[in-house]
Amino acid sequence: MKRILYIAIAAITIGSGLFSCEPAEDRDSLPAVSLTPETIKFSVKQSTANENEVILKNEDPSVIAYWRYVDANGNELGHSNKSDDKVVFPFAGKYTVYYTAYARGGSVDAAPVVINVSKNDETYFRDPKWTMLTNGVAGKTWVLDFIDPVGWAGLDFPENPKGKDYWNWFPDYASNSWVMPSKDWGEMHFDLNGNYNTTVKQTALATDAQTSKTGTYSFDITNNKLAFNGGVELLYGGDYHGDVTTWNSVKVVELTATSLRLAVIRDKSRTGEGIALIVFHYKPKP
Repeated sequence: MKRILYIAIAAITIGSGLFSCEPAEDRDSLPAVSLTPETIKFSVKQSTANENEVILKNEDPSVIAYWRYVDANGNELGHSNKSDDKVVFPFAGKYTVYYTAYARGGSVDAAPVVINVSKNDETYFRDPKWTMLTNGVAGKTWVLDFIDPVGWAGLDFPENPKGKDYWNWFPDYASNSWVMPSKDWGEMHFDLNGNYNTTVKQTALATDAQTSKTGTYSFDITNNKLAFNGGVELLYGGDYHGDVTTWNSVKVVELTATSLRLAVIRDKSRTGEGIALIVFHYKPKP
């Protein structure tokens, strides 16, 4: 049996986007104007060059603009109080933009504007990592690879033969089968069919009972980070659940068309074993 190497590493986090808040300006300082939904001056137009880009324009400088936009299910995607703004809807689907004009003494809501986007933004998803992970709209399903399902590695995983942390410990299931039994642990599915959709089916450690959770995900292709949303967790095997810092935000340490390695942090410092980076290996479902 090979010795497990523990390493001290920083916590993996996924940053979240920040949106501007509702207008905070003193509306009493605005000009006295009489507004009705019919007299509000604004425009919401899709770009002629790219239908996924929507141009928001407040055409009345005497009011403060407030925009809010949602998807077809009513999920809020963001908001803004800029007079002129641009929103990108990378997925095909129906979106609704709400505009509120803030004036002295109150506010007036305009009639909602519906935007129909016919296709995904190919430019937004042109990085090959999206195709490797999701296979686009069609989707892709990953399962644990029991040739080398799990391992512990250096900070520069998978290999840095000349660097400071030149050692690595690649998965070796034959010598470490105690980690988890070889069985159907479930599967992870990712697609870009109108949203960042994911479904993860987990198999219980002690039984073969399976549970499935469906939600969304975010994929930071620049920093190689993957986050599960809506109560979904990374597909794993073995009795690690209570030891791992988070199963929702993980590091993508390898991604090709046929191989996916995702890392989580196992913290057993209170027992004297230290903090370990655990790497799970997945392959596409046949």
